Amino acid sequence: MSIIRGASAPQGSAAALFRLPDFRRLLRTRLLSQLSDGVFQVSLASYVVFSPERQPTPGAIASAFAVMLLPFCLFGPFAGPLLDRWRRRQILLYGNLVRLLLCLGTAVLVLMRVPTPVFFAAALLVTGVNRFILAGLSAALPQVVPAGLLVTGNALAPTLGTVASTVGGGSGFVVRLFLPGGPVANSALLVLAALGYGCAALAAAAMAPGLLGPDRGKQSPEPIRTVLAQTVRGLVTGLRHLVRACRAATYALAAVTVCRFCYGLLLVLLLMLCRNTFAAPDDQAAGIRWLGLALAASGAGIFAAAVLTPWATRRTGVPGWLVLCSALAAVLTPALGLTFAPVPIITAAFLLGLVSQSIKISADTVVQTSVEDAYRGRVFAVYDVLFNSALVAAATVAALLMPDSGRSPVVVVGSAVLYAATAVGYGLTLRHPSSSPPLADPVPPVGPPPG
Repeated sequence: MSIIRGASAPQGSAAALFRLPDFRRLLRTRLLSQLSDGVFQVSLASYVVFSPERQPTPGAIASAFAVMLLPFCLFGPFAGPLLDRWRRRQILLYGNLVRLLLCLGTAVLVLMRVPTPVFFAAALLVTGVNRFILAGLSAALPQVVPAGLLVTGNALAPTLGTVASTVGGGSGFVVRLFLPGGPVANSALLVLAALGYGCAALAAAAMAPGLLGPDRGKQSPEPIRTVLAQTVRGLVTGLRHLVRACRAATYALAAVTVCRFCYGLLLVLLLMLCRNTFAAPDDQAAGIRWLGLALAASGAGIFAAAVLTPWATRRTGVPGWLVLCSALAAVLTPALGLTFAPVPIITAAFLLGLVSQSIKISADTVVQTSVEDAYRGRVFAVYDVLFNSALVAAATVAALLMPDSGRSPVVVVGSAVLYAATAVGYGLTLRHPSSSPPLADPVPPVGPPPG
């Protein structure tokens, strides 16, 4: 049975949520924090892709992907046990203050023109703290929202956070257009992100220290070392459960991981085309405009997927929609990508955003409806690691295969072949009765979208 159908609590309304003062305070903290995340990500992109003192390469972009995503792979599974021991309001307060100081320190390093690895190390610390902030925001929600409104809160708060991050990124792009190139522009964006994190810390300070939990009377008495070891064993147990007892989820995770890898290859290609082919390498403003347009097209495709997928899966079924989207990507990728021309590539960015998010929504639904509740959290922890690791791996492979211009038929054709193999391979698994997941109403995930 669908998880949503099985929910016993009434969904409530958004208006009722906004009448809750503690929810508003927590949401304000989330929005300011994720708005600043968007600015910080643009500052990272500006340093890697649009600094006149260095020629952007696929290798540099791969390093940026690693900085943004490795904390989610390495620290993500361990965030939960720590959040269940530390006061979450304090994590939001001091975590944002730490990010403020780290951003200011990184801005100074940029002005000093330190070697790129030093900059990446500082940026890695910022994104590492971000993993705990995002997990803390989600874990704190039930403390400020009654059970009857929790479904609505879970749908509304992360979605608004994603919108805030997008607005922050867009604002960062606009600010960057009006700044002169070089270290001063990159430092200015980092200082802007730091100010945002400071505002988020002030918003967190407006909440009572014990408001967001956890309840000290219900905390585990076990040493933290034991809890962390149990987390590792839990991941192993979740992986074993996938392989041995839940073929439907295993096949879906394999499919979405391969598709995420393809998306990562094509995203690096898109970045290099916008920077070095669609605009002259020394024309940063034109490169920023092309990249902003491409990312906006991809974001529009992601939004379209959230609207289209529920309608489509009622006609094809959830697994069938995953197969169809993979097949469409296999056809569209070479048809549009091999032109290496602006209009087809921007069109491809929209369509690949649509099919990639549709595949993720479908995979989320298969996992939610086919994994036993006792294992679901551990399986989704494995899912999170696979999903983010695939993008880092893709950027690494792209760095080895792709020229600086972004014109790489090998990457385009290779991605199309992998998409086709996913459609055929996953489609064949559906012929086995034991691998078919139960029917469910697909629900767009509340986590961050790909890309």
